[in-house]
Amino acid sequence: MFLEKLFLHSFTSTFNLFSHQQFIKPLFWGYVKKISTPLFTVPIRASFWERDIKGPRYRNQTKRNYLDEMKYGIKQLKSEVQLWKEEMSEKFQYDPKFYLPGDSEIVWTFDTKEKLNKWVCTSDSDNKDGFSHCEFTLNNNKKGLFSGYLDCRTPKDGQIKESGYCNIRCHRARKSFKRDSFFDWQMFTHLVLRIRGDGRSYMLNLTTTGYFDVMWHDIYNYILFTRGGPYWQVAKIPFSKFFLSSKGRIQDKQTPIPLDRITHVGITCGGKTPGPFQLEIDYIGVYFDGNHSEEFAYEMYNVPNFIVGV
Repeated sequence: MFLEKLFLHSFTSTFNLFSHQQFIKPLFWGYVKKISTPLFTVPIRASFWERDIKGPRYRNQTKRNYLDEMKYGIKQLKSEVQLWKEEMSEKFQYDPKFYLPGDSEIVWTFDTKEKLNKWVCTSDSDNKDGFSHCEFTLNNNKKGLFSGYLDCRTPKDGQIKESGYCNIRCHRARKSFKRDSFFDWQMFTHLVLRIRGDGRSYMLNLTTTGYFDVMWHDIYNYILFTRGGPYWQVAKIPFSKFFLSSKGRIQDKQTPIPLDRITHVGITCGGKTPGPFQLEIDYIGVYFDGNHSEEFAYEMYNVPNFIVGV
């Protein structure tokens, strides 16, 4: 018990020493200069460093048990080291990658529950914004089944005017030791899905979360049309067709999607038609079409900045 308290006290003292502002250099300092408040500091939240995008002012200030966090970090160490080994192996064996016209790469398959756990399923009822419900399960055909009930009723709270959505989204791409990463699809021209739908139209979402808070909700969307019936369909959507939206609103100033900065991929079921829905997904991947030369499908006009894009 005495050794444990001594170790904890030493670790806490060291942490407090190096977390003092005079030991943390700002991000944009060109030279060492002592100021009262740094321009940028890095909060430490876990045994493995993980950036808190909202900063420390949004967090609940709770007393932390550093010893328990260290024990939890040691348990994670094995899986993180294994992930790091796979990164290094891929770096030396497969980089750089080259693709020929007609090549494709399957990014997600949904034939096991472990692979389904890499996706998050949400609806308006989870946020107390409505009454829809959904689930993402493994069906008897060993495929991912996105199903549920879309309810367009709005809660009687006097604030919410529209309701009715269900959504699935993958976890963010990351490297070992809690490092954020991106999906780099610059070599590809299309997003390809093998699906079997119910006739509804769904929304495809490609999130490009930026560093600053004004970019957290930047999402590129395109409509996924499905056919009813027993037959599978392969949908190939050019990346040039995706349009920019933020918080559900299409932006006046559109830009091509940065294919090297994609953080999440999602599918949304929404609209004004309540009722059950189901979308069976075999795989999601990317495709390279050598004949596709379109960079951006939508015409933009040159207007002053004070009219649009501010």
